[in-house]
Amino acid sequence: MDLKDIQNLIKFVAKSGASEVKLETDDVKITIKTGSEETTIVQQMPMPQMQIPATQNQVASPSSPAAPAAPAEESEDSKYITVKSPIIGTFYRKPSPDKPLFAEVGQTIAVGDVLCIIEAMKLFNEIESEVSGKIVKILVDDSSPVEFDQPLFLVDPS
Repeated sequence: MDLKDIQNLIKFVAKSGASEVKLETDDVKITIKTGSEETTIVQQMPMPQMQIPATQNQVASPSSPAAPAAPAEESEDSKYITVKSPIIGTFYRKPSPDKPLFAEVGQTIAVGDVLCIIEAMKLFNEIESEVSGKIVKILVDDSSPVEFDQPLFLVDPS
């Protein structure tokens, strides 16, 4: 069971309204518990059988080495507007490999401009800007998984 299957299972459970789902196979044990405001996921796998690329492992872990530096960055970035992911999926900066990027650092954007695409369950969802301004920073690498409400872009509204 790969990361995409697990994300799809989480979405399905959230939409179904079930309070708890347990899934066990020979090498995977997953328990998903949903509460009124949060979802808790417990996954146990033998380490030798699980091979996750480093970028996916960093996104999936709730505690990362960069966490202590966040308050210092937050004060510097407080004047910027954060564009966040509205869904779980895979982040893409261009519509196809041979096309130009939707948005780049330093580019001025307007409300309604497409900033990126997030693929979720084989559907490509265009993420449009809800603010106008100048892109200061792109916080996610191309073709990497993103979570719901994960910051994607910093925009300077001035």
